[in-house]
Amino acid sequence: MKLYLKQKFFSWKDRAWVKDETGADRYYIEGKVFSIGKKLWIMTPSGEQIAFVRQKIPSFLPRFIVEIGGQEVAQITKKFTLFKPTYVIEGLGWEVQGDFFAHDYTVSEGMRTIIAIHKHWMSWGDSFELDIADGTDEVMALAVVLAIDAVMDAQQAASVSASSSS
Repeated sequence: MKLYLKQKFFSWKDRAWVKDETGADRYYIEGKVFSIGKKLWIMTPSGEQIAFVRQKIPSFLPRFIVEIGGQEVAQITKKFTLFKPTYVIEGLGWEVQGDFFAHDYTVSEGMRTIIAIHKHWMSWGDSFELDIADGTDEVMALAVVLAIDAVMDAQQAASVSASSSS
């Protein structure tokens, strides 16, 4: 199954619709901008909350928690590395590999690819294609991708603020 996520280019709040291959609305993502730590809710088109992604504060490196049904199911953390970013997904047995700067990466479990993520560069705002393997919980897959994107955004914001204060 393929899902498509297009984030609003100019928005006071983080919000996005996730569409399926036919262009139908599948999920709605809403975030809270003015809060301590980033928070994202994944909802059905009718507004029912089905997953929650939140930043764990305080944390030396960006760390996000994925909750489904009020239960913590995964933690996504950026590991400290000098050259190539490394992300760890705890709780699912999934691994992340690829080119994060280009937003072209995969999430796998052993030799099986769970999700392939590709960013479309020639569009207003961020547009992503998520190719989710058959039999994979698509809400979990979407939540993990949103958490990885939030970790990348938090890391980028931290590096921008560190370079501007020098």
